Amino acid sequence: MTARTTHLLYLHGFRSSPASTKAQLMAQWVQAHRPDLQWLCPQLPPSPSEAIAGLLALTAGWPAQGSAVIGSSLGGFYATVVAEDRGWPAVLLNPAVDPATSLAHHLGEQTQWHAPEDHFFFRAEFIEELRAMTPARISLPERYLAIIAKGDEVLDWSEMFARYAGAHIKLLEQSDHALSDFDDHLPDLLRHLNLQP
Repeated sequence: MTARTTHLLYLHGFRSSPASTKAQLMAQWVQAHRPDLQWLCPQLPPSPSEAIAGLLALTAGWPAQGSAVIGSSLGGFYATVVAEDRGWPAVLLNPAVDPATSLAHHLGEQTQWHAPEDHFFFRAEFIEELRAMTPARISLPERYLAIIAKGDEVLDWSEMFARYAGAHIKLLEQSDHALSDFDDHLPDLLRHLNLQP
């Protein structure tokens, strides 16, 4: 059984933010049911190496037992990097498996999904940063719960399924990349991370 979670990190996806629907739903659940929880949902910088360095610094004092991470899309990739580094349990929501390849088509100026007035540049060197940090394999796959939608219109569900072979996998016949039915899967997430009040 996973130790009761006392510290929780949530990582948003590419062009997303802490204002995403899933991040907001999790924040509201924490406030309502686990106000004792140390909750962190930062805005991630465009640079992958800066993102990971910042996350490891922000959580440097977190306990080895009782910390957990949730990540969506590119945040799911980052969550895997953090979980592999720290040994934490993780929940991955339609996680990016090979962002060095999938994001190579998104170089240049981008806008934030939830704040279109905010622009950032996704640079070619960021692809190399992603490639360099990609874990060779997933250790202790039982630490992971991957919620994967066959209806994902952005990422290939079969690649996610293969990458997290041996993990706890909830494979959805429909849904979408954003997991618009996220509420339906919250009980599984809470159970996996031992987050119940």
